[in-house]
Amino acid sequence: MTATLDSQAQQASETITAVVVAAATAAAALVPAGTELVPAPAVTDPDAVPVPPAATAAVSARLSGEITGDVVLVLSAEVVEALDNSPVGPMDVATALRPALEAAAATLGRVRVDSERTEDPVTALDGLRDKGMFVAVPLVAGTEHVATLALQVTLPTAPRPRRGSLDLLRHVAMEVTVEIGRTRMTVGELLSLHPGEVIELDRAASAPADLLVNGTLIARGEVVVVDEDFGLRISEIVTDAAAELGQAHP
Repeated sequence: MTATLDSQAQQASETITAVVVAAATAAAALVPAGTELVPAPAVTDPDAVPVPPAATAAVSARLSGEITGDVVLVLSAEVVEALDNSPVGPMDVATALRPALEAAAATLGRVRVDSERTEDPVTALDGLRDKGMFVAVPLVAGTEHVATLALQVTLPTAPRPRRGSLDLLRHVAMEVTVEIGRTRMTVGELLSLHPGEVIELDRAASAPADLLVNGTLIARGEVVVVDEDFGLRISEIVTDAAAELGQAHP
C-alpha cells in the first residue's frame, strides 16, 4: 500500500511539473526580452530556486478558480530597466507583466490572476514556502538567465457551500465594468497611433458585451442607450455566484 501511495504521489508531482513548465512557456512569450525565452529544467526545491543574476524585482499574484495558489515571476535587472525606460515612460512592473501571468494561468484551466504586486525576489519566493506543491522554471535566452516562474498550487477539493459568505457580502459596494472587447499591441504600435485611427478589438460587433465585477465575469448583455447614457441589457448570467444571488432575491 505504501509503495502504491508513493507511486501516485510521484505521478502527481510529475504531472504538476509538466503543467508548470507549460505555464512557464506561455508566460515566456510575453516577458519583454530581446530574444525568445525557453524554459530550462524545472526545480521543485524552494531552497534551490535559480534566479537571474542581479535580479531586482519579482511580480507576485494569487491564482483562483479551478486551481488555487500563488505565482511569482522573478525578473532580471535588464527587464526591469527596460520597463523603467520604455518609450512611453516608466511602466509599472506588475501591470506590464500581468499578461504574462494571465497566459501562464490560462494553461492551468479556468484560473484567474489577481492582486498582482511587485516585491523583492527573496521576499516573493519566501511567500511560496510550505503552502502546497512548488515548482520553479527558469526562463533563458541561450546562456542568459532572464526570468524565473515559480508556482505554488493547491489541488482542487470538494466545493463548499457559499451561501453564508455571499450573505455577508451582499451589501458591499463593488466596481462594475462593461467591456466590449480587448486587443494586444506592442509598444511600437502604440507609439504609431494617431487621431482617427481605428483599433480592432477581439470581438464581433454583434457579440454581447461582458459585465465584470471586480474583474470577474458575471454576465453578458447588449449595450443600449438610456436617457443619453450607455447601459447594458442583461442576456446571460455567467457565474454560479451571480445565479445564487439572483435566486436569493428574485
